Amino acid sequence: MSEILRVENLKKSYDGFLAVNDVSFAVAKGELKALIGPNGAGKSTCFNMLMGQLRPTAGEVYLDGERITGKRPREIWRRGVGRTFQITGTYQSMSVIENVQMALMSHHKRIFSIAPRAWKLYRDEAMGFLDTVSMADQADRPCSVLAYGDLKRLELAIALCHRPRLLLMDEPTAGMAPSARIELMQLVADIVRDQGVSVLFTEHDMDVVFAHAHHIMVLNRGELIADGSATEVRNNPQVQEVYLGGGTLFKEDANA
Repeated sequence: MSEILRVENLKKSYDGFLAVNDVSFAVAKGELKALIGPNGAGKSTCFNMLMGQLRPTAGEVYLDGERITGKRPREIWRRGVGRTFQITGTYQSMSVIENVQMALMSHHKRIFSIAPRAWKLYRDEAMGFLDTVSMADQADRPCSVLAYGDLKRLELAIALCHRPRLLLMDEPTAGMAPSARIELMQLVADIVRDQGVSVLFTEHDMDVVFAHAHHIMVLNRGELIADGSATEVRNNPQVQEVYLGGGTLFKEDANA
């Protein structure tokens, strides 16, 4: 498979402390790839450099062969990179569908078209995205009454409105009940399969990671220590040492 994202020798230093140190990797088109590691490993710092929230100290980032290093978040977004965050950010005073309509207005460059009739804009298109995340039946509910798992689904619908080629998901299941985590990541896996969107996600729930990721990368103290299949990462002695101080990281399943 061809690459959608390539990262070369990425570094981020704060007064001599290397939060991310010489990290290189690639994400293929149509791939669901996980970036895991202990708290403080550098995962969010890495994500923030990919999306332009932080400027790298050194290194390069390429999207589909185009250099995007140091570009502003909106420029990167316009080039086809979407993102979801650990903490959801929706307009609580608006309904579910109005949140999606706002995202579509931005996508269609009509964000300044706020007017008494703005609520009619892109309603059918918004319903299509809500259907994708199984939220169509809650379209007219206010966001303020949604369960946290439904807010995560809504955030995914909003991210999809720009039809990203690459979606960065920072701990997409954080704060969710176990069953809701499984449902959300299965939904993401279905979107990757059906729409060809590439997804790079960070996650602390190892059951979610090993059940859905095509490949897994492991960061520790800012350095990439593993990049491979679930079986390769599970059996990597350095990864086992980081997570458990030795021993077997996860029980092998029948399909591994």
